[in-house]
Parts: sequence; C-alpha cells; structure tokens
Amino acid sequence: MELIPFVGEPLALDLINTRPLTGEGPVDLIGDADGLAAWVEQQAGRLQDASLLVSGRLSVEELALVHAVRDHVASAVRSLMEGRDVAAGDVAGLNAAMAAAPVTRRLDWRDAPAVKSERAGKSGVQLAGFLAEDAALLLAGPDAGLIRKCEADDCVMLFVGNNARRRWCSAARCGNRVRVSRYYKRSKSS
Repeated sequence: MELIPFVGEPLALDLINTRPLTGEGPVDLIGDADGLAAWVEQQAGRLQDASLLVSGRLSVEELALVHAVRDHVASAVRSLMEGRDVAAGDVAGLNAAMAAAPVTRRLDWRDAPAVKSERAGKSGVQLAGFLAEDAALLLAGPDAGLIRKCEADDCVMLFVGNNARRRWCSAARCGNRVRVSRYYKRSKSS
C-alpha cells in the first residue's frame, strides 16, 4: 500500500506529519532522498526553488539536515502542546539551519520590478533552512497555540485547529473511520 503524505497544514506541520502511524507501526515518508523528493514535489507551490531538489539527488548529509529540522520542529511543537517551554537545543537547531542557508534579497528588473529572495548553500541546506524558517514563523506566531493532534486513536497527525469543532486531521481520513467504528459499536450492542 502506498502511503500518501497528509499535506495542507502549515509546512512545518506537514513536515512532522511525514511520520504517519500504520498498522505495522510508524513509517518515515521522507526517510530517503526519493521520498523527500516526492514530498517536495507535493509542496512545490509552497517551497522556493523546489525544482532544485526534484531534479537532483540529495546527499546523505543533506537529507540528515532536513531530518534534524523535522526532529527539532516535532520536539518544539510537542513542548508547546504540553505547555512547556521549547528546549534551547531545539531553538538552537532551527537557528543553525537558518544560519547555514542565509537569505539574500535583490532587486530584479527584467520584466517588472520585483524583489527576489535567494538562499545560499546546497539544495538540502537550502531546504533545511527554508523549513526551519517556516517552523520558526509558526512557533512564534498566533497559530502555535492552536496546534492539535488528531483525536483518532491510531493517528498521530497534527493540524492547526482554527475551528474549535475540528477533531480530526481530516474528515475523510480519520473522521469517517471513527464515525463508522462508533456506529458499528452502537449497532452491535443493540
């Protein structure tokens, strides 16, 4: 069975959500360069210069940088959800990823005046920096306090609960499954 990543939440949460739980246990959808390239392709509209990663292979070291950012973001989000301060190591890890791929802005005047942003470093370093920056903006922003875990017992997906009534990562993914299970239990006990 091919697993499809849960996407559409803030990019930092989509990154965390690349570790779904299956009947066989946890799975890492970006555990290798091919998996990461597929995820980046899904996120292409949200990532700057995503074509760099889709067309090229990341080294093991670059992949490890992206995994490290994911680990720091997951740990930081878990801390926030548990009402604790984010660990200094997670803050330092995200800051290091951003510092390794600094952004330079320049004026482009080819077709129409525009300010363009460019990140330094290899593709994986750029991606890790971009993801760390996105995570920092989420963690420091108003949505940080709205992050929720799906209420389905067998789901670990996270989402921003802008609607107080939202309980599942996706109505189609988990909501329907939970409702069917409840119905089955009620009808069986009748």
